[in-house]
Amino acid sequence: MARVAVIGVGQSEFVRAYPGSVRELAFEGFKDAMRDAGLRPSDIGASVICSAPEYDKQRSPAGVFAEYFGLNPQPTFYVESLCSSSSMGLRLAYSLVKSGLHEVVAVIGFQKMSEISSAESQERMGRGADIQWESPFGTMMPAYYAMYARAHMAAYGTTLEDLALIRVKAATYGQLNDKAVYRKPVTLENLSNPADRMAGPVASPLRVGDCCANADGSSCVIVASEEKAKAFCKKPVWVLGVGAATTSVNLAGRDVFTGLTAAREAARQAYAMAGILPADVDVAEVHDCFTIAEMMAYEDLGFAKPGEGRELIRSRATYKDGKIPVNVD
Repeated sequence: MARVAVIGVGQSEFVRAYPGSVRELAFEGFKDAMRDAGLRPSDIGASVICSAPEYDKQRSPAGVFAEYFGLNPQPTFYVESLCSSSSMGLRLAYSLVKSGLHEVVAVIGFQKMSEISSAESQERMGRGADIQWESPFGTMMPAYYAMYARAHMAAYGTTLEDLALIRVKAATYGQLNDKAVYRKPVTLENLSNPADRMAGPVASPLRVGDCCANADGSSCVIVASEEKAKAFCKKPVWVLGVGAATTSVNLAGRDVFTGLTAAREAARQAYAMAGILPADVDVAEVHDCFTIAEMMAYEDLGFAKPGEGRELIRSRATYKDGKIPVNVD
């Protein structure tokens, strides 16, 4: 069966308050990817638009973006699965190409959070949970991940310093990325000094420095069939495996709080499809909305045994020159 490849990638700058519209913001990532791939709008067979909804006023962005990007009359649709929206969009684009329905598909992920206040954004995030049985009680994302951090600490002895080391690493590479929203150094002292804003409490044990900031930005990945990839791209990146899974939305239905069972299952699927083991992975990009999220990803993806993820960050194994670089952008 023919292979599927990534032939172009692009990204906007990530900023605290983008001055334009959502279509303009999304176009920046799309434009970058189209230049990278050397394509014209007529080369795109379909587009998949991805974001978590209700952070901006555009209720149905896919059609608006397709018109603005010059992609009509090619089909487009909107994908939403909260924080995994864009990775799910990539999975769907892969399926569209693999099935033969389309030969080239653009996946555009965007988020413009500056149109609402921080309090409003937390309310939107809270409603990502079950609005009947959970979010009415005031649950918010920092509180959810704080529960996981508490459980990880209780089960394995993970410390606040271990989490701070992850933030220090993120800042180390953020300084080098001219598209990053935060480009300042962070030290352990910043997160341990009570007088420093970084050490301020958000949802215990998580501090300001353990939590990502709201931002505006967009990214785009273009995938293509083997025939088109070889025609358009000198060095296509072949997609070897994909995985996806679900678990109980309500935390009351979950039996593990030291990791994400859905992440473990998705990783198992992707590794099996690709025919590889965790040790074969050279670099990883994971969801790091909170420092504990990256710590759990080390373990859920099999880079470390449960409870041993802290050893990776302590030994700098997840730095660029380590054995498994993670989020070195």
